[in-house]
Parts: sequence; structure tokens; C-alpha cells
Amino acid sequence: MEQVPSIGRLVRITVTEGYDLKGFKGDTPVTFIRVEFNQVVLGDSAKITVSPEGSAKYNFTSSFEFNPEGGISLDDLAHKPVFLTVTEVLPKEKKQKEEKTLILGQAVVDLLPLLEGQSSFQTTAPLHPVQGSPLETPRSSAKQCSLEVKVLVAEPLLTTAQISGGNLLKVTLEAAYSVPESFIPTGPGQNYMVGLQVPSLGEKDYPILFKNGTLKLGGEREPVPRPKKWPIANILAPGANNIPDAFIVGGPYEEEEGELNHPEDSEFRNQAECIKKRIIWDLESRCYLDPSAVVSFQKRIADCRLWPVEITRVPLVTVPKGKAGKTEKTDEEGQLSFHGVAYVNMVPLLYPGVKRIRGAFHVYPYLDSVVHEKTKCLLSFFRDIGHHLIHNNKIGGINSLLSKQAVSKNLKEDKPVKEKDIDGRPRPGDVAPSIKSQSSDTPLEGEPPLSHNPEGQQYVEARTYIVLEIQLDKALVPKRMPEELARRVKEMIPPRPPLTRRTGGAQKAMSDYHIQIKNISRAILDEYYRMFGKQVAKLESDMDSETLEEQKCQLSYELNCSGKYFAFKEQLKHAVVKIVRDKYLKTTSFESQEELQTFISELYVFLVDQMHVALNQTMPDDVQGTVATIYKSSEQLQLFAFEAEVNENFEMAAAYYKERLVREPQNLDHWLDYGAFCLLTEDNIKAQECFRKALSLNQSHIPSLLLCGVLAVLLENYEQAEIFFEDATCLEPTNVVAWTLLGLYYEIQNNDIRMEMAFHEASKQLQARMLQAQVTKQKSTGVVEDTEERGKRESSLGPWGITNGSATAIKVEAPAGAGAALSILDKFLEESSKLQSDSQEPILTTQTWDPNISQKPSNTFIKEIPTKKEASKCQDSSALLHPGLHYGVSQTTTIFMETIRFLMKVKAMQYVQRVLAHELLCPQGGPSCEYYLVLAQTHILKKDFTKAEEYLQQAAQMDYLNPNVWGLKGHLYFLSGNHSEAKACYERTISFVVDASEMHFIFLRLGLIYLEEKEYEKAKKTYMEACKRSPSCLTWLGLGIACYRLEELTEAEDALSEANALNNYNAEVWAYLALVCLKVGRQLEAEQAYKYMIKLKLKDEALLAEIHTLQETVGFGNPSF
Repeated sequence: MEQVPSIGRLVRITVTEGYDLKGFKGDTPVTFIRVEFNQVVLGDSAKITVSPEGSAKYNFTSSFEFNPEGGISLDDLAHKPVFLTVTEVLPKEKKQKEEKTLILGQAVVDLLPLLEGQSSFQTTAPLHPVQGSPLETPRSSAKQCSLEVKVLVAEPLLTTAQISGGNLLKVTLEAAYSVPESFIPTGPGQNYMVGLQVPSLGEKDYPILFKNGTLKLGGEREPVPRPKKWPIANILAPGANNIPDAFIVGGPYEEEEGELNHPEDSEFRNQAECIKKRIIWDLESRCYLDPSAVVSFQKRIADCRLWPVEITRVPLVTVPKGKAGKTEKTDEEGQLSFHGVAYVNMVPLLYPGVKRIRGAFHVYPYLDSVVHEKTKCLLSFFRDIGHHLIHNNKIGGINSLLSKQAVSKNLKEDKPVKEKDIDGRPRPGDVAPSIKSQSSDTPLEGEPPLSHNPEGQQYVEARTYIVLEIQLDKALVPKRMPEELARRVKEMIPPRPPLTRRTGGAQKAMSDYHIQIKNISRAILDEYYRMFGKQVAKLESDMDSETLEEQKCQLSYELNCSGKYFAFKEQLKHAVVKIVRDKYLKTTSFESQEELQTFISELYVFLVDQMHVALNQTMPDDVQGTVATIYKSSEQLQLFAFEAEVNENFEMAAAYYKERLVREPQNLDHWLDYGAFCLLTEDNIKAQECFRKALSLNQSHIPSLLLCGVLAVLLENYEQAEIFFEDATCLEPTNVVAWTLLGLYYEIQNNDIRMEMAFHEASKQLQARMLQAQVTKQKSTGVVEDTEERGKRESSLGPWGITNGSATAIKVEAPAGAGAALSILDKFLEESSKLQSDSQEPILTTQTWDPNISQKPSNTFIKEIPTKKEASKCQDSSALLHPGLHYGVSQTTTIFMETIRFLMKVKAMQYVQRVLAHELLCPQGGPSCEYYLVLAQTHILKKDFTKAEEYLQQAAQMDYLNPNVWGLKGHLYFLSGNHSEAKACYERTISFVVDASEMHFIFLRLGLIYLEEKEYEKAKKTYMEACKRSPSCLTWLGLGIACYRLEELTEAEDALSEANALNNYNAEVWAYLALVCLKVGRQLEAEQAYKYMIKLKLKDEALLAEIHTLQETVGFGNPSF
């Protein structure tokens, strides 16, 4: 099957039977079938009489030869059907020499299955009646009026290589809407044509021409679904024009890939497609692409990106012909008028898995220089390649593509002309030259000058656009299947098996021991009441100790004599053994008798204590037990870890994160939090381990997949990163961050087309989400917005965010180092801030997408050479602010700002800088309040307070009433030592009606400033508010200090006790507890608090001196004296 002989092979068409037939002269007419293909009659069947039931058995076989080297080719099979014409033979009348025939109907058989590798197929082809045919009123039988047809070839027409490497291209031209007002249906006839070229045989181009568009006045929308039509003329039955099972279904504008797919275009498109004039084609043309043509097609798309689709209008005039005075329509001068071009972006066909693009495309005047600049095409389809098509504009071929070769203007010349197919396809060997190989310097007669096209300009003034669909049988770039991605992720990170439920363990041993104690105690009580129940009832509370002792002896004697004591001991022995093994982990013999005695003593004490615990649970008394330790929840531990991060106590922060993991090792959020902490400290290896453990717990968890991808990029494991990001987009196709991170990965790989695909998909999902949120909000509030206002606001929704437009071509080659991108941003912002001195609005070096400028993806997005970043030490990052803050979130956002928020939340600061560069150059983004806040935070982490202050000033100018701006300014001044300015900023922040995103440290630091300035009442109120919102050791400590300074010792002790319960390793808490105990005269407690303070090494020398002074005053508190 690999090598198919080049000799011709027969394609056999057999018509076996017809159903539901009837004729002009009755229900049992005499009929025959004529089979036609490629304008050639293959044969007529015998004349068969239709049965009374309407069926006729023809069993007629005809054939044609398939020979791609000079006859019928694969491309002919792709777009040319077989026509089956059913004709009735009327009975002869007297003196009638020849039989009269009348055509009943026509059926169409599509030979496309032969191009799919099939060697035979069977179909039931509907028989479409011609006008006036009796078949227009079908019989009442169950079967439809149709023909049963079989198609057979001896062997498949395609080789294995052609099946796997070839493709089938379908181009559907639906309509041109909002055409110029000068297009009028009255007056001289006009032929409206659209043409383009595609590679067909290797580098050679194949012309596709759609002719005879129908100009229609507005008034109603075209119906959907409506059938697609064959681009072939002279089809007798109107219904046979329709391609079987092929329909134009339309769809939402937002889901199209064209130019007019934004919300602000909806109103115009609704008007254009309902009210304004339009030209309708509804034609589908097919083209077979062999493997070499597929490669050429891909390369052409990657190189040119935009594909020229030309449109023109050619006048039809009547010329007398012959004696009968009949006329035919032809073009007198071959003049092109209203020559326009639409630029179709074919790049989506190079996206993985994409097989179809459909959309509306603006029509612009055809100008050679502009077309060449945008598409790299040197030739005009109509003027340079296909102008001979227009010379042969006869009625019989006006739906065809290439009717004849160029003919002489002298119509009387009798020179023979080589015919071409009526549907316009060239014969083999007559393929049009490549659009990149030739040029014409001589335009047609009457062609407008190349630098000026006033008629084409009317398309722009009318805002004309064409709706076009391009579809492939197979995607040019295969897409990984979800199953493959899931398998690859499992190979890299095997899923962690669920922990088996342990039947034993220390906890189980303790529980069994308590149960046995309770059971034995009940049995002993039952025995006691059996022996002494009546005596106890008589004496009640008058029973003395001697009587109790006597009863105890009698009970012990009875238990020993009856054997119950031994039974109780045996009952308890198994539980004790489990405690020894599971609690004390003693499973081997002791080395010495002394070790055995020591262990028995320890075990005895433990068992007695646990016995009391079990008995108290069974028979509780009024004695108050020991105070239980305060249980710290997972949320509290997370807060404590965050406080430790901010204070740069990374060791304590790690301890809190690890405590959360020990408590709930199956909680993937705990692993993600610890991994984010490791990212902050730039321990990327440990961060990767944490994220992978989280992913092993749930391999469908999107944040875990994204973070594994981010770490893979940072560690330069790019192949793994692609798998993680692709799997995330496959599992959750609506995730904006996943698509954006995938696009950033493709940017690092210099894969511009896939980068554009990912960013486009991210923008599409963000736009849909914002529109859905807007609709939901309108429904909940019951407010209906004005259409015009909504359109103005929605005009900001574009392909890269939520505003329309596109970035200017900018490419940045960044030097090595983590701060490379940041330094570029700094320089850019310095220049733009100078330009802003005279204006309140930010000035960006961006512009909207101009169709006259070629758009190359490598010039559309910012570039940064991926370099291995030098890790900065933990000590270089000062006083981290909460990385998950949504500073200044506006109603409009971009895909990059969405991604920045995610990365800030997980503390991936190394990755944030790359995304900030995109946000700066994004036309929908740029310097915004939120942008400046994030940028300021990155500089604060680098201790670059000067730059951070500049950016915060810019943020304040943009949104003076944003509490996050003032909160971050307060942190900046606090860290730089300017506490007076920090105090003013913090007070302004807490005075706003709306809280800042993170108030915890604002209260903590403001309270600390109040304590420094001895404003203890304000400090107490501030810390009280912090304790209500998010209590921690530091909030209670601050409250305790304020109360102590106000001589409110009881309140101070309570607050300090709370702080100590939450963290008993804080030396400052023990110090103030010692001060309180010294003040109230509790010597023992004062000495204990002082001892722990010394053990934990208090660093505050002033506070230590104050304690020593007070100890000398009261005369106690320091045992070392």
C-alpha cells in the first residue's frame, strides 16, 4: 500500500435502486439515469419502468479513470461530486419520430470518503426535484425520494504517507456585510468575486475563487443553520446545490477568531447583518493538500501570518451573438472595480489541536505596497494571476473558479482554446505560479493606480467585512491528549497512596486501657453493691472510716477467693502490654535488673495516672482538673509563621510551617504554604519538593501544577515545565493564570506563535469571566445599563486583557541577573514620569493595532533572555509584606496582573519581575496604581527604599484614596526609620471606611510607635483592635505592655498570659511578666519569669536594666543575688 502505481485506476459508481419515484404521466413512468462527473457524461442506464410502489431497480454501473498525472486528480475528487440525473421517457405520440424526455430530478454523490482512505462506500443520495417536477409532491410512502449508490475502487487511492501526512482544506465564504452604498441591485449586472491562494502541490499555489455573489438588501438576518453550496454551475435541481451534511451554523461573536469579535463590535455587527446590504455566497471550496503542501502551508503561515483574501466587482454586459439574436454575458474590457483585500490571520491554525478558524475580517483597499508589507505577497490574485478568469465571465461558468484560459480580446478569432473545468479548477499541469515567485508590472486596462484606490476606500468608509471559515481535516499541530499529560505527570510525580488506617498505635493502646479500667471498675462496683448494698442504704452518709476499711478488706478477700481478682488482672494485662509496646516502644528484653525496675516504676506511675483519668471520666467529681494547654489552630499557626517571616525570624517561621505539616501531612495547602516560604528564602530545591508532594496528594490540583511548572522553569527543567502548564490548562481550560504562565514559558522558549496562542486564550477567558461577573451584578442589583455607556466601557475589552488594542513592537534583551527586568522597568518609568509632569494621565509608548502594520509576534511581546538568576540571601529581604495583597484592584484588569497576584501570593518574586515587564508594555495594563504598589513592594524587599518611595508617590497620584497605598507607605517609612511619617500614614490608613488588604501589621507597627512615643492609651486601643481581628503573641504582648505602662497590672497580666500561652519562647513576654510579678509582690513567680527570660536571652538592654532596677527596689526577683 506504500507505493501506488501511477497508472490510472477506475472508480466505479453503481446505482442499484431508486425509491419513491413518479412521473409526469403517471405513477409508473419509464425512466433512466444519466451519470456525470467533471462535465463528462459517464453513461446512461437502461430504461426502467417504475413499479406502482415507486421503486425502480437500475443496477447500472459506470466508471471514470483516476489518474493524477494528467487526468482526474485527488483535488478533483475533493470538490467535484457525481451528478445522477433521473429522466422520464414519455410515450411516443403519432407521427413523432423521437421520444420526448423530461428531467425529474438530480442527486449528488460526494466522493470525499475516497480521500479518507476508503476503497468503497455506500450511500443513499436524496433525489432533488427540478422546478415543476412531480417529485415536488412526494408519495405517502415511508422512504424518501432517493437513489441507492455504491462507489468502489480496486485499491485505496491514497498511500499510507498521503493518509498520515496529507490534509483536506475547506474554505467557506459566507457573506460580505455592510457593503458600500454604491452597490445597488438594479442597473447593469455585476459579478462579485472573492479569491485567495493556498499551497497545493509542494511550493505551487492553488487558486480558489468564489464567484457570483448575490447582492441583497437589508431587512432580516440570514437564517442559521443554512446549507453550504457547491461552487459549481449548471446544477439543474435547486436542492442539489447544497453539499450534503454541511451547514453554516454561526455562533457567538466572542468565540470567533476574526477581527470583529469584541463586545463593542456586537451592536455594529447586529445592524450590519440585519439592516444593511450584504453579498451572499454560502459556498464551500475544497482543496487536497499533499504532505509537501502541508509543510509548505505551515511554513507560509509562520512566515507571513496574514493571508490576503481579495474581493472585487466585475460588470456584466450583453453582447449580441448569432442569428437568433441571443445574448451572453461577458466582460467587455476585463476591468476590475472595487478591488479590496481582507487580511486573515491564519496563525491560529498553528495552535495545537486547532482545525478551524471562522470570523469576520475588515475589507481594506488593495494597495500593492501595503499588501506586500503585511503578507509578503508580490502578486495580486485578480490582477496578476487570475485576471484571465474575468475575461471568460459567461453565464454557464459564473459559479466556476477557472472557466477558460486567457482569450484574445478579438471575439471573432477562431483559434482553438484549451478548456478548463467549469468549476474553475485548473487541469493538472496548469497550476497557478507561486504567489512569492512572480510579479506583474503591467496592470490591467482600467486598473486604478497602485498607490491610490478610491473605490476600495469605500470599503473602509462603509466598514465592510467578510465572514470566512477555513477548516482542516486534521490539525496542523497535534495537541497532547489529556490522558498523555496525566500519564507524564504521574511518571514525574507518582501519586502518594492513601495512608492505611492503623489498627494499633499509642493512641489506640491508651484508649483500650481506659476502656478496660472502666469495665473493671463497673464490675467491682457491681460486686460491692451485691455485698454491701443494703448496709449502705441504711447508713447512707453516717458511714465512718472504720466501716469503709472493713468493707474494703471483705471485698478484697471475696475477689481473691472467687478468682475474680485474677480474672480482672488477666483482662487488664493485654492492654498494659500494648502500652508497653506502642507507647514506650519496649519490644526487647532489658539489659539489667536495675533498668527493669526503673521502667516498672515509671510504668506504674503512668498506669495509675491514666487509671485516675479513666475513673474521673466515668465518675467525675467537683474537683477542678489541671488547666489544659491552649490548642493552636492551623490558621493561627499560619499567622504566627507570617509574623515570623515579617520579622525575618525564618527559623521560627519554618518551625510553625513544619508543625502544621506534622499535624496534617495530608493537607496539600500546608505543603503549598511551606513551599511558598521556601520560595521566599530562595530555597528552590526544597520548594520544589513541597510543591511536588502537594501534587502527589492531588494530581488534579491546579495551583500545585502551576507551582511545579514555575519551579521547573526556575530550575531550567523546561520540558517538565511545559507538561505541568499544559496539564493545568487541560484540566481547567478557563484558568487565566494557567494560560498566562504557559504563554510566559513559550516566550522563554522563543516560540512566538504558541506564546500568542496562550495569551490570546488567557485574554479570552478573562474577558468571558468579566462579562459574566458584570451580568451577574446587573441581575443582582436590577440595574440595566445604557447600551451606549456599556459599549464604551466594554470597548476596553481586548485580546490581551480587558481593553482593546495591542502593544507596540518592543523587544528587550535583558542582561543576566534577577534584577535585569526590574532595572529596565525603572528606566522606562523614569522617562515616562518626566513626560507625565505636564499631564495627570500616564503616557505609554503603545498604540492600537493598525492593519497597515505587519504584526510579527516576536516584536509584539517583550522578550527577556532566560538566565540563571543569582539567589539573594534571606537577610537581603527586609520585613516582607503580605505577598498575596491585591493592591488597588481596579474594575479592569489584565491577564498579567492576574498572574502577578497569584505569584505574589505564593511569593515567587523571581518570576514576578518577568510578568511586571509584560504588564508595563501591555496596552491594557501599563503603569497603574496596583502595578506601582507591586513594584514598590519588590523594591522594599530589596531594601531599595528610594525607588520604592518614588513608585508609591506615583501610586498615590493615581489613587489618592486607596488605603493600600498609605499602608505600604507606612511600612516603607517604618522600615527606613522615619516613624513620625509612618505614624501619619498608618493613622490615615485606619481612618478609611474600607480597610487595607492587610491590617494586621498596620495595627502592630502603629501600636509600637505609640509605645515609643509614650501614647499608651492610643497604643492600648490599637492593640485591642488587633487582638479582636487576629490575636497573636505579638498583639497580646503589645496590649500587655500598654496596660503595664498605664499601671493596669491585672489587665497587663491577663494579656501577657495570653501571649505566653500562644508562644512561651518569647523572651519579651517573660520580661514583662517578671515586671508585673515584681510590682504585685509575687516573688516565686517573678523569679521563674526572670529565669526563663535569661534562658531565652532577652536582647532589649533597656528593658533588662529596668527589671534590674525594679528588683533592687523590691528586694527580690533575681535568685543569683
